[in-house]
Amino acid sequence: MKDPESMDVVVIGAGPAGLFAALRAGDLGARTALVTRDAFGGMAAHDGPVPVRTLAHAARLLRDARQLGRYGISVSEPVLDYSRLLTRVREVAGDVRAQAALREQIDAAGVTVHEHAGAARFVAPHTVETQGGLRLRAEKFILCSGGVSRRLPIPGFELTATHSDAWSLTAVPPSMLVVGGGATGAQVASIFTAFGTRVQLFEAGARILATEDEDVSTAVAESFRQAGMGVREAFGSIERFEKTPGGVRMVFSRDGVRDSAEAALVVVAVGWTADTSALNLAAAGVETDSRGFVRVDAQLRTSAPHIFAAGDVTGRMMLVPQALQDGFVAGSNAARTPMITVPDAVSPIGSFTDPEYAQAGLTEAKARQTHDVVVARVRFDSTTRTLIDGRTNGFCKLIVDRATRRILGCHVVGERAVDLVQTAAIAIAAGMPVDALARVPLSFPTYPGVLGRAAAIAARQLQVDVDRARLAELL
Repeated sequence: MKDPESMDVVVIGAGPAGLFAALRAGDLGARTALVTRDAFGGMAAHDGPVPVRTLAHAARLLRDARQLGRYGISVSEPVLDYSRLLTRVREVAGDVRAQAALREQIDAAGVTVHEHAGAARFVAPHTVETQGGLRLRAEKFILCSGGVSRRLPIPGFELTATHSDAWSLTAVPPSMLVVGGGATGAQVASIFTAFGTRVQLFEAGARILATEDEDVSTAVAESFRQAGMGVREAFGSIERFEKTPGGVRMVFSRDGVRDSAEAALVVVAVGWTADTSALNLAAAGVETDSRGFVRVDAQLRTSAPHIFAAGDVTGRMMLVPQALQDGFVAGSNAARTPMITVPDAVSPIGSFTDPEYAQAGLTEAKARQTHDVVVARVRFDSTTRTLIDGRTNGFCKLIVDRATRRILGCHVVGERAVDLVQTAAIAIAAGMPVDALARVPLSFPTYPGVLGRAAAIAARQLQVDVDRARLAELL
């Protein structure tokens, strides 16, 4: 057998974490190879945020088109051509891969890229081989293999689909069950509702979007219902899926009472697990945790001292921005010493549903556990820009520590929520007092101006409390 090619660092996986890890290691002068089973760009470009956001943009365009009549613009009712939309999805993914996926920088850094190499596996602690016959030996490895949709041990589960299967549809299904009310499930349900599908969203927990502020979950669920979506929270447990002439039936029960629901397509989005089955981690001495994710320390080192892991495979915060940060840290640590740690940073999170929702910092419930807080809330039906745009559904909620006046959290439901909360994340990360944010003359009328108004309300309330306390002392 041919001797393996020798490198300083081998990065397995070319998603966001892998791209940044390879670029960083290459920039530091390490002989670096980037190995990917499929195409450059990973899941984010081909089967995750980029394709899903493109579908969400199409849903937004449909919503905008249906509002044109309110502004005196006469057009015919918009009609979706799903096959043409999927062509556009592929075009966007290709453009991202070519223009925005760091390929030019990675090549300039001297990184050797092996695309379509097939699944990689360890054959020894310092050697991997791929299904395509590639063999690489390295002093250090960085695992960035990402994740896959979690499967359920339920009879008939093979009849269900994941969000990935939307790309293989030839037409919008007339009806759909979405099982799982987290970020992925909510987004799939929202997009296809906009496309005209009759959607029922099922969540086993007490509320959809369980990791969001409770007010956000309530508002999004209500908006979904107003849009015609069926939302079933705390629906019970699934017993089985079974084939029907018109699609798939889901049989479930709660408190001993059996029920069922049927649709042309069932999409299951109940979590994400590490994509490690092909890696043969035991041969390298890499341990996983009880959930199957690769165990790492603060420097992203695994149980094998020469192997690091970054991104979804670690099960930490499975989002693109955090994967990019992980990649930078892992690439730095694999290529040099002294070691650096993953920063404890504010992580804005949001989703392009209708309405959008987003958060940065602590939820109100979490903040109240350790802080005396002031909460300011601005409804979208009371702000100028939202009234102009006819997007009055939603709110901006700001949570502030009473003693320090620092912003602890921001939660938004409504138009441009994801963009708006980025400004709040910057303020939180900077430790900006709420009254300092209130004094920033944000442009008018804009969506960030809604945040400025919430800051002004919180600052005023804090000052009123101070003034009253001073008056009480004088009296």
